[in-house]
Amino acid sequence: MEEKLNLSHMLMLKNRDKGNLTGVLDVISFDENTIVLDTDMGLLTIKGKDLHVSRLTLDKGEIDLEGHVDSLVYSSNESYRKAGQSLLSRLFK
Repeated sequence: MEEKLNLSHMLMLKNRDKGNLTGVLDVISFDENTIVLDTDMGLLTIKGKDLHVSRLTLDKGEIDLEGHVDSLVYSSNESYRKAGQSLLSRLFK
């Protein structure tokens, strides 16, 4: 896991409908409207329409996505990484 933390983070978005990201540690959740990624720069929430993950390579920390992107929001990932707590347990506290 330490090796993954040293990946550089890059986000490229072309015409708001194709994107490539590096520095991805984990995919927290995804559906057609929202993708939540744990990156080495914090949690990244991508919102849009018809979102699809076309390629995922967690070993290299890379992800390609397609669909119309409306927003990209970074937030702290410290609460997510607390040991023994799932996303659902934190949401319903």
